[in-house]
Amino acid sequence: MAARIQQSPQPGGGKRKGKAQYVQAKRARRWDGGGPRQLEPGLQGILITCNMNERKCVEEAYSLLNEYGDDMYGPEKFADKDQHPSGSEGEDDDVEAALKKEVGDIKASTEKSLRRFQSVESGANNVVFIRTLGIEPEKLVHHILQDIYKTKKKKTRVILRMLPISGTCKAFLDDMKKYAETFLEPWFKAPNKGTFQIVYKSRNNSHMNREEVIKELAGIVGSLNSENKVDLTNPQYTVVVEIIKAVCCLSVVKDYMLFRKYNLQEVVKSAKDLSQLNPKQAAQTGNGKEAKLESGDKSSRNDPAEGKNNQQVVPENSEELGPTGSISETHVVNEGVAKHELASQVTEGSESNENDL
Repeated sequence: MAARIQQSPQPGGGKRKGKAQYVQAKRARRWDGGGPRQLEPGLQGILITCNMNERKCVEEAYSLLNEYGDDMYGPEKFADKDQHPSGSEGEDDDVEAALKKEVGDIKASTEKSLRRFQSVESGANNVVFIRTLGIEPEKLVHHILQDIYKTKKKKTRVILRMLPISGTCKAFLDDMKKYAETFLEPWFKAPNKGTFQIVYKSRNNSHMNREEVIKELAGIVGSLNSENKVDLTNPQYTVVVEIIKAVCCLSVVKDYMLFRKYNLQEVVKSAKDLSQLNPKQAAQTGNGKEAKLESGDKSSRNDPAEGKNNQQVVPENSEELGPTGSISETHVVNEGVAKHELASQVTEGSESNENDL
């Protein structure tokens, strides 16, 4: 509603009447998507960074995700608005049972009305979060990057990085530890094992300590299986930790280095283009396996959404760190000592790369 402001009459006794000025009231943002309106614990989705144009980023994200989502999961099915909940209403003698049934029908109809992909407020500039429903974000994003990597066909203009988020929790150390103990089991709990690295970034948050988070997560991975090993150059898994305000987003992804840190602008570049930028990190072929492509500084310049608080644990140049470290050796008996060694290996050399990406 507009508020009217009357101008005071001019001095000197003039008869000129002041004009009435109207200040337009700020309208509340309309929300038709259903579900949560902002990033919060308990969501799954895809975190996307963009280049100063969030509206265009959301449009590109919807187009890209729907294209590949239909390819993997089939066309999205929408609920019929004229369809009424099934059941014999009014026939139940028990009022309590009838009420529970009605509540269940309402919940079912609400779930059907939710879209497969829905943008929510991320809480940070140049960052978009797409909430997903009924899909596995890590598999969908990996499928997208794999196709773009093979075809080298550029499909976006403003989207930079696209990171799947498999789980979210409160951004407090105790909550993160409790959540990670269960979250990391599918990848690292015995008999499952693998090499890994940890990537950490923080936006609009000042109460979390990077070193503490890394050490705790590394210790959890080591406790799940002593054969898990740290690999800073060619890891099998990358544990992604994205903190925005009071929400921690977690995911475990594959081919993080091969797909240029999940950067859609970089992954389309050929090995020839990358070799011109940095010959030391050009594509190499050996034993039937392509070396992981990493140019670091280029992707850092292309991502303005990563600010001063964005810090990565793993340095991009493996020459600075030397050989890959192991979580624990066979002669290590004390589990506490093994966890301490693991954390020190993961954080080794990260001080010089705090502002990377």
